[in-house]
Amino acid sequence: MEEYYVCPQCGSEDVEVIKERGREVTLRCNECGYVWIVTLPKLRKIPIIVSKHERSFREFVELPEGEVVKVGDIVETDEDEVRILSIELPGGKRVRKAKVEEIQTLWGESLTYPKVFGVSIYLPGGITQSFKVVVDRDEEFVVGEVIEVGGYTFKVEMIKTEKKLMRSGKAKADKIVRLMGHAIKGRARRKLKIYEGYDALQNT
Repeated sequence: MEEYYVCPQCGSEDVEVIKERGREVTLRCNECGYVWIVTLPKLRKIPIIVSKHERSFREFVELPEGEVVKVGDIVETDEDEVRILSIELPGGKRVRKAKVEEIQTLWGESLTYPKVFGVSIYLPGGITQSFKVVVDRDEEFVVGEVIEVGGYTFKVEMIKTEKKLMRSGKAKADKIVRLMGHAIKGRARRKLKIYEGYDALQNT
């Protein structure tokens, strides 16, 4: 885990590590020459269940004792960048925040895996056609735009995010749960790829 240091004397960020001994680190400021020692917090290795849509993988993350971890925080494992979705304490209790030393298991979503969300297209006769699509997490969607999925063209009338149902505005794919709208005739602004599962995505 990379540490960030600031000189306590002059506030400079131009700081050099001149000696390391266990968790004890000796530092020198290259601006004013001040030398000081810091003791790094003890790291605890915690199991984390990383979700890549329908597949989950057990990894580990090292976090400093005394630090408070919250749902929504982003942590890094050796393999991935992960957003915390749930925190489990001994006995199976789930909480929204806890100190590192209290945590038994973390549950999270891979941020390096593409975003998968639902699409509901309303057809004549009260029929709804549903799909799961896969997109880049940074891709934006706007209420009112026209999209093609699975041979159907539809106008986005509502965007359901993790926190609300939007009837106007835009949202990043990373926060979207579902797009909804009626089928229309016309040319789509873009075409979305149907999600066919973890294994299929690895083979593309």
